[in-house]
Amino acid sequence: MTYTEEQLTQIEQYASIYLKISDMAVILGIPAETLREDIANQYTDVSQAYRRGKAASKVKLHHQEMLLAQVGSPLAIENAHRNLLDMEDDE
Repeated sequence: MTYTEEQLTQIEQYASIYLKISDMAVILGIPAETLREDIANQYTDVSQAYRRGKAASKVKLHHQEMLLAQVGSPLAIENAHRNLLDMEDDE
């Protein structure tokens, strides 16, 4: 399916708040399975927008987690360590 720039922007915004694909589809007025399949294909514009939205929020969460870890939060330290291991596994 071809998506407009406005739809791509909306999908990126929805993904950044971790809205379910089925809910995005309802709002956009398209079949959920179509949107899901298009997002699954990493080479589509809609997939890129979706992943960009998710990644942008993950950056914010990781940043907040790091700030909490730096002031001594045990849970944040543990999560930051897990994030580091995930990062190194992905290298």
